[in-house]
Amino acid sequence: MATTLVRPRTPRSTPETAPRAHEALRQLGPNWYATVMGTAIVAVAGAALPYQLPGRRAACQIVWALSAAALAVLLTARAGHWIRHRDQARAHLLDPAVAPFYGCLPMALLAVGGGTLVVGKDLVGTGAAVAADAVLFTAGTVIGLVMAVAVPYLMVVRHGVEARQATPVWLLPLVAPMVSAAQGPLLIPHLPAGQPREGLLLACYAMFGISLLATLLMLPLVFGRLLVGGPLPLSLTPTLFLVLGPLGQSTTAVNQLADVAPRSIGAPYAEALGAFAVVYGVPAMGFALLWLVLAAAMLIRAARGGMGFAMTWWALTFPVGTCVTGAAGLARHTGLAAFAWLAAALFLGLLTAWLVAAAHTLRGLCTGRLLGA
Repeated sequence: MATTLVRPRTPRSTPETAPRAHEALRQLGPNWYATVMGTAIVAVAGAALPYQLPGRRAACQIVWALSAAALAVLLTARAGHWIRHRDQARAHLLDPAVAPFYGCLPMALLAVGGGTLVVGKDLVGTGAAVAADAVLFTAGTVIGLVMAVAVPYLMVVRHGVEARQATPVWLLPLVAPMVSAAQGPLLIPHLPAGQPREGLLLACYAMFGISLLATLLMLPLVFGRLLVGGPLPLSLTPTLFLVLGPLGQSTTAVNQLADVAPRSIGAPYAEALGAFAVVYGVPAMGFALLWLVLAAAMLIRAARGGMGFAMTWWALTFPVGTCVTGAAGLARHTGLAAFAWLAAALFLGLLTAWLVAAAHTLRGLCTGRLLGA
């Protein structure tokens, strides 16, 4: 009797799953880096809280590890997007609604890098954490500065935008240098004393100025559009919280820089920079709270109007987290318990927003709705 050799068949994608995965990769836009930013800031903000809570450090380490893993997955997926769907990637750059989200990439790199040095060093060691943060900080800063110029350039010469199209999303590429200004101080103590420390300190203040002045130019357009054009579409309403990003991050930056100024620059300037942290930070935080109340009121209105989940919900995470770190910095420099309470209250809001956004995102990924055509 003849024996027939049966070879095991290699599992193949069904006709339905292969195009589905192909289409999912094609639809993967730069806005997905907001999930990394929103996750990393939970770890950093939790570590910055003035209050010591049982298990806080371990919880922050878990969240940081999650953000680092998400960053690695997204970088790989986005590289595949550029390789296999270069036409779509270029179309994103030329789309005025999508191009500003390219500012999320450098902020994701910077957020994970800062988290590595703040909480990740307990897991990977100080040396490895410093090296990883140095790489991520350098890459994030360079890309952030490029995007801060490239995206506005495209808006001027290619996008043909109108004033009625202004949304807080336009702020995204302009905030990236401010994130660098806030994360740079973490590396300064690990540099040799003298020129290297002073150079990075002043470079961070330069990036603080770049982002702040650019934001001051763009923000009136956004607020003017709200006054003249009325509320944003329901799905875009959460993006109102993006305005908190440059406010909270700038407050964080001046306080972080004031912490390292005495070891980086001469006494007269160090004292002045310490005073500037409070003189600037308190008014900026005051305006942030004003905008927070306005944005929350608009969000409640949108929810009552039937707003469903969209990836814009991640705008409720990173900007609020920067306000947590900003309030914690003011509590550290003023000694006022009110700022410590504010940081704790904002962190509870951040944690709630992150849990809700993460749960809906995972559900959307499982159903395929978020990456559908």
